[in-house]
Amino acid sequence: MSQAQAIDLGALAQKRLALLGNPNCGKTALFNRLTGSQQKVGNYAGVTVELKRGLMKTAAGRSVSVIDLPGSYSLNASSEDEAVACSVVLGRSLQERAPDLTAVVVDATRLRRGLRLVAALKRLQLPLLVVVNMMDRVRAQGRELDLAALERAIGAPVVEATGITAQGTEGLRALLDRPGIWPDAEQGKAAFPATAAAADQPQAGASEPAHPVDAAQAALDDAQAQAWLAESGLDLTLPPHAWSHRLDAWLLQPLLGSLVLLVLLFLVFQAVFSWAAWPMSLIESATEAVGQGVSAMVPEGLLRSLLVDGVVAGAGGVLVFLPQILILFFFILLLEESGYLPRAALLLDRLMSGIGLSGRSFIPLLSSFACAIPGIMATRTIADRRSRWVTILIAPLMTCSARLPVYALLIGAFIPAREVWGLQLQGLVLFGLYLLGMVSAVALAFALKWTGSSGEPTQLMLELPDYHWPRPKDLLIGLWQRAQIFLRNVGGVILALTILLWFLSTFPQAPAGYAGSAIEYSLAGRLGQWLALLFEPIGFNWQIAVALVPGMAAREVVVGALGTVYALSQSGDAVGSALAPLIAADWSLATGLSLLVWFVYAPQCVATLAVVRRETGGWAMPATMVALLFSLAYAASWLTYRLALHWS
Repeated sequence: MSQAQAIDLGALAQKRLALLGNPNCGKTALFNRLTGSQQKVGNYAGVTVELKRGLMKTAAGRSVSVIDLPGSYSLNASSEDEAVACSVVLGRSLQERAPDLTAVVVDATRLRRGLRLVAALKRLQLPLLVVVNMMDRVRAQGRELDLAALERAIGAPVVEATGITAQGTEGLRALLDRPGIWPDAEQGKAAFPATAAAADQPQAGASEPAHPVDAAQAALDDAQAQAWLAESGLDLTLPPHAWSHRLDAWLLQPLLGSLVLLVLLFLVFQAVFSWAAWPMSLIESATEAVGQGVSAMVPEGLLRSLLVDGVVAGAGGVLVFLPQILILFFFILLLEESGYLPRAALLLDRLMSGIGLSGRSFIPLLSSFACAIPGIMATRTIADRRSRWVTILIAPLMTCSARLPVYALLIGAFIPAREVWGLQLQGLVLFGLYLLGMVSAVALAFALKWTGSSGEPTQLMLELPDYHWPRPKDLLIGLWQRAQIFLRNVGGVILALTILLWFLSTFPQAPAGYAGSAIEYSLAGRLGQWLALLFEPIGFNWQIAVALVPGMAAREVVVGALGTVYALSQSGDAVGSALAPLIAADWSLATGLSLLVWFVYAPQCVATLAVVRRETGGWAMPATMVALLFSLAYAASWLTYRLALHWS
């Protein structure tokens, strides 16, 4: 092949751009805007705890692979999520190829803090560019930044961006097409001398930064950042956000702030019941109409039983609780996007310190109200190993959204829909269940505080972002993502387990003349009768025992399983009745309250246990979690059942 025909394979290879920056600098919003993704964003630190990947197009149409890294304050990693970011940027990750170029995303209102990362990368001679994000906030204060002067001072390309607007990334897309912006292959090898060796031979501690930055180097980086700002005339302090300053004067007071937080949580749980009544009634009517329509079209037999008693009664019985889940997440997203969450963490730091944890545990625990899986993964931001493990252990006590259908079913069946002191009694009970889980988590963490060394006490250092109105688009995206997850579960694992339970509840079929219910003769009925011996002391009948088994895969399945079991246990018009009246007539109040308390402590689903095993590196923690939560659930349900029997 002639020289003219030679192909530069390195030039044709898809380039890799890494987004690195401090927590809460708008990195993920910029990533979403560049790649068209819909990754979760939040107005607080710790949202991104894993690598996110996507493809973007430059202004010239060139494809670039973009990596969104967890937020980092320096290249001296103090937590597992920071270690992930540093190892990738420094070319020491065994799972991720080193980026060709690192874009350091800097908050325009906090330049000095972000430029410390730029100074560290410059000192290591790594290829980089600087993205000054959130320029809209600077202009809202009547200011302009001389980015050309900053570029001359740093000696690296600087471009402005606003990750929340469609036009906010045009400058960056054009910059990536500039000749010479990407290092050639030889420059890349020089920048990452250990990358090839790391890829060929695993090394101990490969997840740790290759170039540890000690306190002296950090001080030099800070001095360099300050020098750049002085040289470019940007070393001026922006005035504090007026509304944020005024609100914090009230909301961060220990007594008043704690009362406001408690009232906010209380109002959320009131709204979950009061706002959801109308859409839930519509879904119930639609589900009943579907069941009647199927019954009219399909002749009597096994197929009709599968469709009506299995699919409609099972999956449809879970779908009705979608409005309550969306209302709960609407308020959680409001708190996230407004910037209130870090303030709540700061308020609870003293309480967390008293039980041996850090205020940084608050955000993982709050995330666990949605699902324990992202909450457990968010513990990577906790530097202290023991605090992280205790947070993982108590995270399941935060009531996840999967329990809400069970709570709503049982509260609707056994708690009268009336008002007490102008407040809905059902909402009060729901709030009490959530509060019981939180109090139990605090008590368990306090007990574990004395089981081993808690290490050196760490002071909570948390960035407080400015308050701002949540963007409707972000709220809608968050709600849509939660609805998709719920509907996928209804159409996936819940539907599959409901059909499996129908099969177990139908076969073997009872012989002619069998005196009892047909389901009692089936495999599920026999399993339930055996399990009932274990659960009888806490008031559970065999139908509940059967429903708890598939509930290990997903909590919502319990409602569908009960719907299937009771549909097959009834005859005539009772088959089409709602589930709540059926269990209200069949169970005692003591049984209903016992099952409510059981789900406050019930062992986690299989998916959560798998994440715990991955995060802790073994089965010891998942086994401990299952044994502890099962013991707590059984003891609390037994006590509730006995007290309810005594009072009734």
